[in-house]
Amino acid sequence: MLRHRHAAARTVGAVLVGITAVVGCRVVGIDAVTPVPQLLSFLPWLAVPTVLGLLVALAARCRVLAGWAAVLLAVTAWYSRPYGPASTSAEGRPVAAPLRVLAANVEFGGATHELLRVIRRERPDLVFVTECDPACARTLSAAYPHRAQVAGEGSTGSVILSVHPLTSGPALPSVMGMPGAVARVAGRDVRLRLAHPMPPLPGQVAVWKRELGLLRDDAARHAHGGPLLVAGDFNATQDHAAFRAVLDAGALHDAARLAGAFRTPSWPQGAGLLPPYAQIDHVLVGGDDLSVRGVRFLDVPRTDHRALLVELDLHARR
Repeated sequence: MLRHRHAAARTVGAVLVGITAVVGCRVVGIDAVTPVPQLLSFLPWLAVPTVLGLLVALAARCRVLAGWAAVLLAVTAWYSRPYGPASTSAEGRPVAAPLRVLAANVEFGGATHELLRVIRRERPDLVFVTECDPACARTLSAAYPHRAQVAGEGSTGSVILSVHPLTSGPALPSVMGMPGAVARVAGRDVRLRLAHPMPPLPGQVAVWKRELGLLRDDAARHAHGGPLLVAGDFNATQDHAAFRAVLDAGALHDAARLAGAFRTPSWPQGAGLLPPYAQIDHVLVGGDDLSVRGVRFLDVPRTDHRALLVELDLHARR
């Protein structure tokens, strides 16, 4: 029996070391190297093996391990809270009808027609589509008079669609397309940026950090330039320091956080028995002129991402 207790204690200790390393990186605000960025996507779920470790430690009568697990569980719970303020400072009357924004990843163009059905049903004013190849862009553009696009095959193509006039801006120098534009909405300029940095795959973590840094710097440049929308597949959650830096740089706010839908998982959808576990699709709002009315996550067949529909108010300039 004593031998079994020692074996259980060693196993629990090894598990707690790994979880502590990941949670420790969250505490100090670094993404570190593989496998930490990948495991940070699971941060709230790390409470599950921590609880199991606590129970095993208690059964094995190992007070040190039980105390370690209890502290680790409390720290994980603390850092699983929503990041950022729960409201914006937008005031004044709305200048037009609510602005409906849709962000969707169509997985190499495979869900193009399914997304088109969603567009016809929901009638968004602005649509940010990632992994949209030229055929996808042509199909979706039939529903909109204006677009800004980075043409590319597979995952590299992206397009912004709009019912409002668009002035295309420079794309960010990224592996996958991140176009920019300015939409003219009710006489106001709303700056747009589609986000699609590389995912933090092993061997690609440095690229992922660099491209999230491009989004951070872009948001910082336009922090005081009026309404700003940054939307798409960020391949990052609020537990990644590089994503939090994007939020902090340009006074941006996550629309899902403002609507009380933080940590609603958007990826991976349709992955067999594994349910979605990470919110990596975001619509970020910036400036003092945008407020969030509501957020919905939509299931779209034939893609591994859920789409995100956000309803906004654009307020009169104060």
